[in-house]
Amino acid sequence: MQTRRLGWAGLWGIAGVVALLGQAIWRLAPIALDSIARGWTSVETVVAVAWIAIAAYAEGYRGFQRQFSPRVVVRACHLTAHPRPLFVALAPLYCMGLIHATRRRLVTSWTLTASITALVLLVRYLGRWRGIIDAGVVIGLGWGVGAILYYVGVVMAGRPLAVPPDVPVDPAEPTTRAGDNA
Repeated sequence: MQTRRLGWAGLWGIAGVVALLGQAIWRLAPIALDSIARGWTSVETVVAVAWIAIAAYAEGYRGFQRQFSPRVVVRACHLTAHPRPLFVALAPLYCMGLIHATRRRLVTSWTLTASITALVLLVRYLGRWRGIIDAGVVIGLGWGVGAILYYVGVVMAGRPLAVPPDVPVDPAEPTTRAGDNA
C-alpha cells in the first residue's frame, strides 16, 4: 500500500529534483531563444519543428510523464514514510533513484545520468544546431517539471500512483518489498 502523504523529507527531495531540472531549463532556454532570434533557414526550421515534437513526445511524455516524474513522487512518499538521516540529507538523489534503489533501478538511473551527461558535453560542439537541440530539451524538461508537480497534486489529493518505488528489500521492514508501493 502506497503512502499518500508527503512530509518535509519527500518535499525536500522533490524540490531538489525540480531545482535541478529548473536550473537546466534556466541555462538552456537563453541559448534556444538566441537561436530563434538569430533566425533559422528553412531546413533548420523543419528540423527544429520535428526535433521539438520528438523531444516533447520522447523526453517529455514517455520519459518524464510516464516514467521519471511519477517515480520521483512515489520515492518521495516512500522517503516520507521511511526516513533515514542519510537518505533525507540526499533526498533529491534518493528521489531520482540514484541511491537506495533496486539493482535494476540503480543501473538504469546511473546509466541514464551518464548518458545525458555525455550528450550534454557533445551538444556543446554542434555550433548553430545547438540552439535547435536545446529548444527541444527545454520543452522536454519543462514537461518533466510540470509532470512532477502534477503527480505531487495527485498524491496530495489522496490518490495513489501505480508506480513501484523500486527500493531494496529491508529486513527491518518486513512489509516493504522491492517493487511494492510502500
